[in-house]
Amino acid sequence: MTTKLRFLTAGESHGKGLTGIIEGLPAGLELSSDNLDRELHRRQGGYGRGGRMKIEQDKAELISGLRWGKTIGSPLTILIENKDWKNWQEGMSPLKEHEGSIPAVTKPRPGHADLSGVLKYNQTDARSILERSSARETAMRVAVGAVAKKFLAEFGISIGSYVTRIGVADMPQKDQQGQLLALFQKAEESQVRCPDEEASLKMVSVIDEAVKNGDTVGGAFVVFAVGLPIGLGSHIQWDKRLDGIIAQAMMSIQAIKGVEIGAGFKMAESFGSQVLDEIFFNKEEKKFYRKTNYAGGIEGGMTNGMPIIVSAVMKPIPTLRKPLISVDMASKEPFEAAYERSDSCAVPAAAVVAEAMLAIILADAILEKFGGDSLTEIRRNFDSYEKQLKSF
Repeated sequence: MTTKLRFLTAGESHGKGLTGIIEGLPAGLELSSDNLDRELHRRQGGYGRGGRMKIEQDKAELISGLRWGKTIGSPLTILIENKDWKNWQEGMSPLKEHEGSIPAVTKPRPGHADLSGVLKYNQTDARSILERSSARETAMRVAVGAVAKKFLAEFGISIGSYVTRIGVADMPQKDQQGQLLALFQKAEESQVRCPDEEASLKMVSVIDEAVKNGDTVGGAFVVFAVGLPIGLGSHIQWDKRLDGIIAQAMMSIQAIKGVEIGAGFKMAESFGSQVLDEIFFNKEEKKFYRKTNYAGGIEGGMTNGMPIIVSAVMKPIPTLRKPLISVDMASKEPFEAAYERSDSCAVPAAAVVAEAMLAIILADAILEKFGGDSLTEIRRNFDSYEKQLKSF
């Protein structure tokens, strides 16, 4: 799969900081660190978050690719410092002289990357694996996503999310058509990012129960995009289908174990006549439209003009205060798995990360379709395409 917008992240959970590089941004996009910091703050919120959030107050520094408040076409580099680095300068030092300054982690946690990573990379200390596999990495994804959101806003595209389930507590199923932005705004007022007040209270109780028991809890959320043109993505090759690309992006988020687009798995129990979106034409506005959106905004790997709606499931975080049984990698004896400071529930934060990943994928799709080295050129191509659709 070729991409117009590429990004890389680097850095460890307790290292000096996280770095991100974005290549492919057009020149002329107005941007400031405030755009990124707002999204970083949203990621750090949510009921059930752990002690790390009390330490880190993430701020993004833009150190290349920006001049006088606008992108200049060269790679954009972002830096987020880890405040906890001061306590790990020897334990996570790049210098050989500090080797052995802290004990090795030899008790892999069930459900984490520890054991597989140690065996794959021929390590003896799981610290070398867990530092990078940690969801701390998603702070930089959110920063990159904030840039993508700013770019998408230039074309009237908005992205949001809300939590639908935490453990056994879930919100009643509602007709999402035309309500997505309203649900998102209500969710922003909830400590669990759920737009339903009664369900929010139940979710808080479930998290409290998990904390009391030294346990963790997962959940589910919806992430969406509105204002999209018809025709992003393509049907011509497997790796150009937008739904496939979105699903991969969601599954790349730590602890996400299931993804569906639109009605998703419910289609398995339905007749075609119940879940296929009928097509209509508005003669005054000169455009095709649907009254339903079971497809979640994508048909044949392409956007169909309806909102993209993605649902995802997050498993419980694998670091428990009451550790599960594991095997010590050094002694090969049964032992309680190591405990790293972590959250009891990170579903609200995961939804914010999913917004970032969806924004990145859609920004790339816009660049793929409309091309151009400057924002002015891309907007001209975009506007021309919109006129073409209305003349059909």
